[in-house]
Amino acid sequence: MGVARHVLATVDSTNAHALRLAPELSGPAWFLGLEQTAGRGRRARPWASPKGNFYATLLMQPTEPAERVALRSFAAALALRQAFVDLTGVPQAFALKWPNDVLLNGGKVAGILLESTGLGTAAAQLAIGVGVNLIGAPEASMVEPGAVVPVSVLGETGLRIEPEAFLAALAPAYAQWEAVFLQDGFAPLRAEWLAHAARLGEPIRARTGAQTREGVFETIDSAGNLILRMSHGPVAIPAAEVFF
Repeated sequence: MGVARHVLATVDSTNAHALRLAPELSGPAWFLGLEQTAGRGRRARPWASPKGNFYATLLMQPTEPAERVALRSFAAALALRQAFVDLTGVPQAFALKWPNDVLLNGGKVAGILLESTGLGTAAAQLAIGVGVNLIGAPEASMVEPGAVVPVSVLGETGLRIEPEAFLAALAPAYAQWEAVFLQDGFAPLRAEWLAHAARLGEPIRARTGAQTREGVFETIDSAGNLILRMSHGPVAIPAAEVFF
């Protein structure tokens, strides 16, 4: 079955829109919003959405358990990096930041947000939201101290890429990684993700709620957890904010 594509002049949130339409869809679909009026990032944070940047959601109907469905964030990250490389020709400039960001020259250029309903049931829906700073990025003063500074593709490379052109590169890249995931599982995605991981083998800080842990970013495990080597040994962290 093919993957449908819908382009919207304006939308509140591509994830929210996709999940609203989910009951009417017969298969997977991409939704591209040329403008978002109520975009959001992780932990329900507002996501600035000026025209010219990329806001899209892939809606899927997965049948696997929730913990396996969540691994698609790594497929999305790999597809994002592949699309960036294909469109810019500078593979060395892009790295992957756990759990779900893409870096360009060390700055955050893209983020991923997974939202779902009904996982593990016949009515399961997964929205893989992707935001990319194609032409503009929030001011550095807008992010908290120690966080990765936002950057844009235009600002870092001088290339102006239209949202539709980015989707034309991203959609087939994701389809390729989805096929690998379905056929061979998470292992090849894990290996490829680690090959492009930012700060692997270096000290980082991982904050979960009020707790911040410092250690060496050792790897990610077979469940996608961050493995942080601390003084008393390795610790598996399933979710956290990472600071360099």
